[in-house]
Amino acid sequence: TDWPVVIPNELFLILGALSFLENLLVVAAIVKNRNLHSPMYYFICCLAVSDMLVSISNVVETFFMLLIDHGVLVVRSSTMQQMDNVMDMLICSSLMSSLSFLSVIAIDRYITIFYALRYHNIMTFRRAMGIIVAVWLVSSVSSAIFIAYDSTAVILCLVVFFLSMVILIMALYIHMFALARRHARRISSMQRKQSSPPFASMKGAITLTILLGVFFVCWGPFFLHLILILTCPTHPT
Repeated sequence: TDWPVVIPNELFLILGALSFLENLLVVAAIVKNRNLHSPMYYFICCLAVSDMLVSISNVVETFFMLLIDHGVLVVRSSTMQQMDNVMDMLICSSLMSSLSFLSVIAIDRYITIFYALRYHNIMTFRRAMGIIVAVWLVSSVSSAIFIAYDSTAVILCLVVFFLSMVILIMALYIHMFALARRHARRISSMQRKQSSPPFASMKGAITLTILLGVFFVCWGPFFLHLILILTCPTHPT
């Protein structure tokens, strides 16, 4: 027989704390450095905050589990259920906001590459703040609704949202890389100063593509499990 793999809670606690500190450093760097006070870095800062929510929920939940396992804390089942709902809401809100900000960052990079001269008129500070507020508001309300209504429809909505964002982001990046490369070839005969902005934008796009890949590697198994729950409800594992 196969023995179940048991991961100690202490490992979850350490990983959650490290993830929190890493994202906190990103937020601190963007806030402190005035050169990074631009819409794209505001979106990256919000993305880091979204990841911090998962870290916080993981650390808090694991910490309470350790206290309960060692008999230090005694909690009623109803209280545990409420705490679990709060943690689930944080994770769900983080997931939706992370996907949304990844999409916003992809759109921002798209505008930077193909509408460089109009970028500052399109992506103004007020518009960027409006996007940030809208993403957080929709993510928070949606996560509260999803936790309140525990059903297959909620899982289906999460999967559809995830796949929709993946398709949107992939389409933007494929179009971005293809046309930016073509554009770079056309201006290769011009001065280097004129050709530097597209290359700088491409470097930013490559960096964000790496971040995007890491995100999907980390969240992919979770959504695969949700898909299995929908397709094989009796044996989701």
